[in-house]
Amino acid sequence: MTKKTQLTCPCQINPKGAATTLLSYKDCCQEFHDNIDKTDGIKPDSAERLMRSRYSAFVLVKPDYIIKTTLPAQQELLDNQSIESWAKETDWAGLKIVKHTSKLGKRHAQVEFKAFYNTENGLQAHHELSTFVKTNDKFASPTNERWYFLDPTVAMTVSQKQPCICGSGERFKRCCGQLL
Repeated sequence: MTKKTQLTCPCQINPKGAATTLLSYKDCCQEFHDNIDKTDGIKPDSAERLMRSRYSAFVLVKPDYIIKTTLPAQQELLDNQSIESWAKETDWAGLKIVKHTSKLGKRHAQVEFKAFYNTENGLQAHHELSTFVKTNDKFASPTNERWYFLDPTVAMTVSQKQPCICGSGERFKRCCGQLL
């Protein structure tokens, strides 16, 4: 599997009704990767689609996409070079979605997945339960809703009583604080 020229999308989505046919990168995650900077661009419509597009971004070494799909309050705390280095050094081997919980409260979702990669000791899996939050600009149209990854590894100083980092207007402890 080459990282530059990929006919099949790394996220490995099957179109409905086709058990063995996988979508091409052009027909799957490329539109998300190419439109990340456009507020009215095409966005993943679920936490699972965002998870899959993020996996594809790791495989295709697109650290800007990884950063821009992380909750905006956490983006400045991420290291683009470290993300790029890790993506390049990893020999990605596939993605399996174990479970997608599409509704956790008002605006959260979780995706349990396994990202497989090859090592000198054989095939390994990174098994994770990721949390996502759907945010929107209260002064804009619903088309500005967007899913973001809540990165639990980002060290932030947050008080339980402050407004939530996702911009919901709720207190942190009643919103994202329950899941981080």
